[in-house]
Amino acid sequence: MAAIDPLPLLTDALEPLPCLDDAAFAAAFDRFADCRVVLLGESTHGTREFYRARAAITRRLVERHDFDFIAVEADWPDAASLHRYAQGQQAEPVADGAFERFPQWMWRNTEVQALAEWMRAHNAARTGGRGLGFYGLDLYSLGRSMRAVLAYLDQVDPQAAAIARQRYGCLSPWQSAPADYGQAVLESAYGKCEHAVVQQCRDLLAQQLAYVQGGPGQGEAFLDAAQNARLVAAAERYYRTMYYGGAESWNLRDTHMFDTLMALLEAHGPQSRGVVWAHNSHIGDARATEMGWASGELNIGQLCRQQLGKAAALVGFGTHDGFVAAASRWDGPMEVKAVRPSRPGSVEHLCHATGVPQFLLDLRDRAPEALRQALSEERLQRFIGVLYLAHSELHSHYAQVRLAGQFDAYVWFDHTGAVAADVAGAPAAGGMPDTFPSGL
Repeated sequence: MAAIDPLPLLTDALEPLPCLDDAAFAAAFDRFADCRVVLLGESTHGTREFYRARAAITRRLVERHDFDFIAVEADWPDAASLHRYAQGQQAEPVADGAFERFPQWMWRNTEVQALAEWMRAHNAARTGGRGLGFYGLDLYSLGRSMRAVLAYLDQVDPQAAAIARQRYGCLSPWQSAPADYGQAVLESAYGKCEHAVVQQCRDLLAQQLAYVQGGPGQGEAFLDAAQNARLVAAAERYYRTMYYGGAESWNLRDTHMFDTLMALLEAHGPQSRGVVWAHNSHIGDARATEMGWASGELNIGQLCRQQLGKAAALVGFGTHDGFVAAASRWDGPMEVKAVRPSRPGSVEHLCHATGVPQFLLDLRDRAPEALRQALSEERLQRFIGVLYLAHSELHSHYAQVRLAGQFDAYVWFDHTGAVAADVAGAPAAGGMPDTFPSGL
């Protein structure tokens, strides 16, 4: 039986998109307005069009369809700085050392700055309610999260703060270099840290009713402290397992991000809805990718589908060539790098062959069955993280996927440019390459 040629099927099914500044661009995504969660991906961590497109779609979902929050692939304490700015609680969007950890350009860039200004104006115009929230899903902020929990308890329960300091003391030697903790666990008996941080999280959560009775804003303050306590417990386990290799540390990270998303939905109420920004490797269903079937890895997209079904929309993004902001080594400087044209046999090469500069492809049940069947065959797909290693691109950045099962929709930009970073004066925080080699 001859293989189905997907190109004419794809060309017939795709929906050309107007320029990003045209209101019709974001309007094309109204089809996902009834979802509980809309997850917006990116095939690199440094492409301008991906940031601008996600911002336009997010604004539409918030302004027209009352979505409640944005949750992003960033550390919780860092995102909290942008959240406070959006809520009118501080004068600058980046404060108290936020977004200083490599790669700073992911969130300290002009597109995120524009989003922050829009969020602040949107919230200022609201009457009543808690306003649009901005939250981080990731777990790399061990030291900052420990300090945030202690600062909160110092205010609401000094006696509990003293106990927390004793418990967190186990991890204090590694709060500035948490990756070294994993090595210490291999060489010594630091298992007691796990019990201490888990118990601290449980004790804080058990006091929720008592802590939130202090007046307006206490619920939001407790949410922040509780999530930081959860993060400390998750980070301890993550850094303890990363030295063993395999899928466990990845799965711990994505499970933590999913659990954080579910906690945000619960905190915002039973009718709440959120938009997620993360890399394609996190939001495309892992079961339809090599990372799932060959490596045993799961991700947020898979977990959302399992928990929410069709109430979760997984939207991937891709590009053929152009430029990207990325580094050549971990903790290296940001460079504007040329993205090589996509490889023959890849998803990207197929999309490029349509000749359509940007389009939306709806992959849900409404897509023609012949197209879904053709896009259920394995193809290469490119994944560029915070590093781009063009000389070893096939090995470093391509993996096999089944596009029809990976996403509910796919957004295509044939030629793209690099995000403009705003990282002047930001020190480059050191550390182990937690997601080496590709920084996804």
